[in-house]
Amino acid sequence: MPGRVGQGKGTGKIGNMLPSRSEFLDLGGHRYHVRRWGDPAAPLLILLHGWCDVSASFQFLVDAFHHPWQVVAPDWRGFGLSEWNQSHYWFADYLADLDLLLEHCSPDTPATIVAHSMGGMAASLYAGARPERVGRLAILEGLGLLTASPEETPGRVAQWLKQKRRVGGFRRYPDTAAFAARLCKDNPRLDAAKAEFLALHLSRDDGDGVTWAADPRHQWVNPVRIRMDEAMASWRAVTAPVLHVAGTDSPYMKEAFAADPGELERRLGCFANLSQAMIDDCGHNLHHDQPRRLARILEDFLR
Repeated sequence: MPGRVGQGKGTGKIGNMLPSRSEFLDLGGHRYHVRRWGDPAAPLLILLHGWCDVSASFQFLVDAFHHPWQVVAPDWRGFGLSEWNQSHYWFADYLADLDLLLEHCSPDTPATIVAHSMGGMAASLYAGARPERVGRLAILEGLGLLTASPEETPGRVAQWLKQKRRVGGFRRYPDTAAFAARLCKDNPRLDAAKAEFLALHLSRDDGDGVTWAADPRHQWVNPVRIRMDEAMASWRAVTAPVLHVAGTDSPYMKEAFAADPGELERRLGCFANLSQAMIDDCGHNLHHDQPRRLARILEDFLR
């Protein structure tokens, strides 16, 4: 991982934000950055971010909680300040990393987890494989697993082989202000202060400008996809109470389930103990768009 990633960023604190603390853990030989908020004696809450995101983006949600929590949020491998792989990213590694993180943070007690998007997919599969390790699970739009026909496999593998020959990169911006402007363009619900904070933590200086704080290998296609029947079998093995929260204006949800609106209900139906909530005027990044409403929903469920 480039040495300049995350250097000189400070806290990026704006207004009355609850300060966070950073630490680095060795999880199975991989250097992981973990962000912590709150009193270490308070109830533990694990927050898991999505693709091309970082732990710091949960700041607005943490600030909106009414009850005291000891919040622990990792940067997944290859994102933020965590170590990059030297080659491809396999989804099963996220489950192994989560298992080691919970062993470190909550070795004797089932964990309470809130997980967004890709993090929600990882947490839901983990909760089926290790049901005794998860006490409660809130999934923020994390079941949009893409399906593929067997006929797509040769082309997908050929694309993966081609990508392995040359590591590309994410788009560069001249500075964090330009990066923040891009974030606002992608999500008009962000105000200037939120966009500035996110740009500080979501970007890295690569010497030629700023770009996403993520390994470009995350853009590679995966030659082996998770099969839907396997995912649903894992979800049926989950014993913890599960909450699924979605935004009414989420392009992620519309894209994932537009072809078959009943598919989401079939997936949610796999969970034995399920609650659902919708948030109006909210896109895919619920923790950015409506952190106060999300915090109320989560705390009602988590308590």
